[in-house]
Amino acid sequence: MNEHLICFIAEFTPSRGTTPVHHKFCDKTPKADEKKHEEPSPTDNKKRLLELFKETQDQDEDEGGDDVAEGKARACLWLRTPGRSSAPATPFNNNNNNDTERQQLKRVKSAAQGGCVLRLVSWLFGNQVFCIETRVNSNLNLRVTGSAHPSTLPVETTFKFPSPLHVIPPGGGERNFGKGKTDLGGLEVIQISISTSTSQRVWRTFERGPGNMGVSIFQPINLPSGFFTLGFYAQPNNRMLFGWVLVARDLSGNSLRPPLDYIEVGNTTSLAVKQDGPAYFWQPLCPSGYGAVGLFVTTSPLKPPLRQESISCVGSHLTEQRSEADTTWVWRMEGINFYGLRPANRGTEATGVYTGTFSFQQQNFPRPFLSCLRNTKLDLSSMPSQDQTRVLFRAYSPLIYFHPEEEFLPSSVDWIFSDGALLYQKGNESNPVPVQPNGSNLPQGGSDDDLYWLDYPADKKARERVKRGDLGNTKAYLHIKPMFGGTFTDIVVWIFSPFNGNARLKILFIKSLSLGDIGEHIGDWEHVTLRISNFNGELWRVYFSEHSGGSLVEACDLEFQSGNKPVVYSSLHGHAMFSKPGLVLQGQDGNGLRNDMARSDKFLDAGADYEVIGGPGITEPPWLNYFRKWGPIVRHDVEKTLDSIAKTLPQLLRKRFRDLVHSIPPEVLQEMGPTGPKVKKSWSADE
Repeated sequence: MNEHLICFIAEFTPSRGTTPVHHKFCDKTPKADEKKHEEPSPTDNKKRLLELFKETQDQDEDEGGDDVAEGKARACLWLRTPGRSSAPATPFNNNNNNDTERQQLKRVKSAAQGGCVLRLVSWLFGNQVFCIETRVNSNLNLRVTGSAHPSTLPVETTFKFPSPLHVIPPGGGERNFGKGKTDLGGLEVIQISISTSTSQRVWRTFERGPGNMGVSIFQPINLPSGFFTLGFYAQPNNRMLFGWVLVARDLSGNSLRPPLDYIEVGNTTSLAVKQDGPAYFWQPLCPSGYGAVGLFVTTSPLKPPLRQESISCVGSHLTEQRSEADTTWVWRMEGINFYGLRPANRGTEATGVYTGTFSFQQQNFPRPFLSCLRNTKLDLSSMPSQDQTRVLFRAYSPLIYFHPEEEFLPSSVDWIFSDGALLYQKGNESNPVPVQPNGSNLPQGGSDDDLYWLDYPADKKARERVKRGDLGNTKAYLHIKPMFGGTFTDIVVWIFSPFNGNARLKILFIKSLSLGDIGEHIGDWEHVTLRISNFNGELWRVYFSEHSGGSLVEACDLEFQSGNKPVVYSSLHGHAMFSKPGLVLQGQDGNGLRNDMARSDKFLDAGADYEVIGGPGITEPPWLNYFRKWGPIVRHDVEKTLDSIAKTLPQLLRKRFRDLVHSIPPEVLQEMGPTGPKVKKSWSADE
């Protein structure tokens, strides 16, 4: 192929203030002396584009994909944008064989300026066809949605942290943190990171699922002597290879057994996607008193060997129920689901162990009956010591960026107590009591019964000063807790903000509509959780709290800075935590509450000043056991506020506005202070 063509078959809507979009249909770059023709109307452009696209589709079906790959596209796009010459822009034809993919993308981005809405883009180069779907408005964000060549899949690259992992100091005594193994009670397990040296790919697809890139399945290989496979590993192809499975060694003589037989629980012979041939999924049938914690996968309809070296069954006393309703989705298409297995019961005292294996469910096939491992010892000997925890947090302490327009920044708890926080009691509201710097005079224990609450000084100037926080006096509060039967450690990073700002709404063409005092409340607790493997001290996932919910993000999908410190973005006014900058809407159909995140010079290194407030062997500060609200309940006249806002809107938006606001969670509509960290469900449970 002598030249690369980037061709667009699209519908464009020019934005206000721009010159009309000029379309030119050609097979090659037009000659310099070609006469300028009369500009067609937008309607003619749209009609001609749709006709051309249909013709191209018909021809592609007749001629085959190879002709498409050879660049026989017949549509080139010329754009005029503000600040450019009135002459048509150069078509996106690439006649330089040495141009890189990055240079091609750069030209696409440059030419797409002007606020056009790009409906469909076809990018042709090399021997592959990539479909890119995007909305263009001064910045072009490209998302690959078509099938790609295997060598271009992100999963072909093994994820590595930006910096070498830290050296873990000895824990002392009987501690086994970072030693690579854990005894679950007669069954020793080690964590095998999936890589080219420790696993082999068994099967993959190249379509569907996240990013429309398919899924890959890996089998652990080259195991240490005496260790056996418990199941295979699966992950979507749209991210770098990053995962692990547990493999096991029998210490008691009755913890592992080979399967007696296999039952087929599904196959991909009828799967209408590009794949590495068919795959067959097998459930081990185990002896009485034993269970399976993973599947065996083959590319042959023949059953796998009945050897313990192939896959092992685990003693039932070392297994427990896996989650049925709340599973970790990996990949799916019509009638087929891949999902990770995790224990049904998860929390600080739960014994279930995350094994890293996956299950497969297909219509018209029996549902696999799989379990998770159980730590019958649960003596927490694999948890890090306090010295080891300090090393871990120095390595992984998050950098939290606040929006450049953020007015209400965090602070330490001591700072608000010293700067005028008051304790109110129901029935004695006229006599609030100043809170002691360490919170020692706060009511301890009990429940959130609305008998007590905190508020700030009545003096307007002093109140505003406290509400705006003090980033320089901010402290991160850490809760150290065991997870998955003590095989993982959660370092929960709690951040306190004295005030939560008002909510803003996006509705149709109105990008940001203030909701007055709706969304405001005194006191705001948000958190980020670092989930760290007790086998090797490696960061596995980070949980980002987002109002009443949140999301777990794999380490390979995080942004890092200053070594291995994950970057966190705090939303404007609401302080919800996100892994990426940009806009996230809490709503439907492109409308809803705005969560705006952006990098600025307002940021917090959580490792610079922190205090461990909870965990094994930790003395808890008095304020942690204050279980009432950190702010008053204020009953707003929501309907009155909505009426005043609705009157400022065009008539056609008013009903849509009211419907949208009434779908907002009640806790946002009323000003209500939050409870503290220890009252949250996640304090003793999983995120």
